[in-house]
Amino acid sequence: MKFTRNANANWKGGGKDGKGTLSTESSVLNKTQYSFNTRFEDGVGTNPEELVGAALSGCYTMQLSFLLGEAGFTPTNLDTEAKVTFEDGSVTTIHLELKGKVPGIDDKKFKEVAQKAKEVCPISKLMKASITLTATLVS
Repeated sequence: MKFTRNANANWKGGGKDGKGTLSTESSVLNKTQYSFNTRFEDGVGTNPEELVGAALSGCYTMQLSFLLGEAGFTPTNLDTEAKVTFEDGSVTTIHLELKGKVPGIDDKKFKEVAQKAKEVCPISKLMKASITLTATLVS
């Protein structure tokens, strides 16, 4: 299976005093505000790090559900929190905290499948992806 999803960022102004918006093809984000304040302080809006956390936790949790199903288990609830740490200009760590309710599974098997999901989740693999760029200056 192959598909492409689209997102757009727009920014006006300088890094600290400017403002931007993020939009997604699905329109879940539709000119959603982001700025220096929403990224580095407690402003209202979103930021790239929480979006990475949402993408990873969502992808991981769905992947885990598929793998549990393949192993013969149906989860009744999977709750994953991604803690994205930004330090000195880089995302240095992402820690996933998983709480799962899966009838009939033992702790060892649950942890085994949970680890495999982390390894094969497409967003986890993204951290090793090739990123290409086309840049066009407009006047």
